[in-house]
Amino acid sequence: MGLNKVEHSPLGKAVDYSNEYSADLLFAVPRAKVWVARGLPVCPFQGYDIWNAYEMSWLNNNGLPQVAMGEFRVPAVSANLIESKSFKLYLNSYNQTCFEDWSQVEATLAKDLSACAGAPVVVALRRVNETSQFHSGFDGVSLDDQDIVIDAYDVDASLLGVDDAEVVTETLYSDLLRSNCPVTGQPDWGSVCIEYTGRPICRQSLLKYIVSYRQHSGFHEQCVETIFVDLLAHCAPSELTVYARYVRRGGLDINPLRSTSTSTVGNIRLARQ
Repeated sequence: MGLNKVEHSPLGKAVDYSNEYSADLLFAVPRAKVWVARGLPVCPFQGYDIWNAYEMSWLNNNGLPQVAMGEFRVPAVSANLIESKSFKLYLNSYNQTCFEDWSQVEATLAKDLSACAGAPVVVALRRVNETSQFHSGFDGVSLDDQDIVIDAYDVDASLLGVDDAEVVTETLYSDLLRSNCPVTGQPDWGSVCIEYTGRPICRQSLLKYIVSYRQHSGFHEQCVETIFVDLLAHCAPSELTVYARYVRRGGLDINPLRSTSTSTVGNIRLARQ
């Protein structure tokens, strides 16, 4: 596995693509570092990261290419997140490698990814004609059609607030989430869904807060964790789940979920994915 300093990762660098299987291409980034720096608990939440891979291929023992769509669930409590470019390089290394059968591929993926993450990673491979994940959007109330003025494009948790009203249980979502890769500066586009029980979160303030990530540099997982922690601190819901679905790059999309409870969601596929 690669060194755990981002500057040592393949992200933002020209690299040669390997067609021969190699677990050494995977690169781990410690999760705890960002939270220790902020003086927060290492894992003030439960959840996982759902990765979807749309460009998976290998050879069977007859040399016949096999293609699949892969789903990987990485626990939020794992020691490391898996750096995305290294994940792509690792998956590409399967392309000209022969495997006995699909179960051997799944077992190899689970072993390598679990070792990199530092916790068990659940792997599911599906044939292309077995997938039916298309969905037009999140269920719930969209925040995006509000007629409001936006003037903050750097993360500002003080924008958040609650209305003076009775406790509600509701689901709100926005397709306006955008942040930037902390190494390359490339934009990461996404949609975020917030399910909670508590005093009503001010919808204008919530949309302004989501848009304030537009110039923010951070990995997908860290952005969702910050949203979760900020909502918990400033709005004090008794229950909270934050779930983001990001637009894919290089055949991979990353979809982090963070929650106050053991929350499970279907691996839906939004229109932009």
